[in-house]
Amino acid sequence: MQQDWVDVQRWLEGLQDRICSSLSAVDGASFREDQWTRAEGGGGRSRVLEEGRVIEKGGVNLSVVSGSALPPSATASRPELKGCPWQAMGVSLVIHPRNPYAPTSHMNVRCLRVERRNEASVWWLGGGFDLTPYYGFREDCRHWHQVARDALASFPGGLYEQWKAQCDQYFFLKHRQEPRGIGGLFFDDFHEPDWATCQAIWRSVGDAYLEAYLPILLRRKDMPYGAREREFQLYRRGRYVEFNLVYDRGTLFGLQSGGRTESILMSLPNAVHWRYDWHPAPGSPEAELTEYYLKARDWLDAEN
Repeated sequence: MQQDWVDVQRWLEGLQDRICSSLSAVDGASFREDQWTRAEGGGGRSRVLEEGRVIEKGGVNLSVVSGSALPPSATASRPELKGCPWQAMGVSLVIHPRNPYAPTSHMNVRCLRVERRNEASVWWLGGGFDLTPYYGFREDCRHWHQVARDALASFPGGLYEQWKAQCDQYFFLKHRQEPRGIGGLFFDDFHEPDWATCQAIWRSVGDAYLEAYLPILLRRKDMPYGAREREFQLYRRGRYVEFNLVYDRGTLFGLQSGGRTESILMSLPNAVHWRYDWHPAPGSPEAELTEYYLKARDWLDAEN
């Protein structure tokens, strides 16, 4: 298992490198890198691009951390693991483009191993990717979900349908009664049928992110926009912030486990607005976002 863990770290390092290189090529600017350590064990490599030509704020984080006892967010559904030492690693990213017509994207792949006294260690994988548009385009939604389905097509078990539904359910702002975006894939506590199969599926999801996002970003990054679109983008970014600070498990795990705060909160955009009880004009492109796009639907159905 130890060699497997080393191999996973090398793959995650390569994934971070590939994603940063591809996004830098689109933007023309480089990611700033910070390497950090935490007192209890491990550390990470954070890469952030701010105020680029295409990317207003983007972060791609690699973390390899460990601790003497799992935090409460990790044992809420696994109380038998309370107090057990653990190791975790993963890559997590959020990209906030400058152009309001280009959607925000999120991806993460993570794994956790827990050591139990006098028993075999337990492990599980998690991750996925989801898309948050501010102005919707059907072709973008279909492409995003087509790549998600294709990434899982060679594996049995109807994983795309299952993980799409879990994504719709997870990225939902209960206090707003609305989804964060148009979904994608989300899975957690993934450990069956075996390590090799789970690893192949997990890596396929991570590798699919660039194929899913880059064509959309390239289509939208240079579309003309004005003050109206910019104001709406900043308003809708507020929903993204609300979800990450109120519901996101990764944020809670990182903060509760003593992670590096700057790296954990790199997902938050530099600029965001809130308005009191504001609603878009009926029939406007802004109203179309919530009335049509922010609905759980089968984006690969030709009628949608």
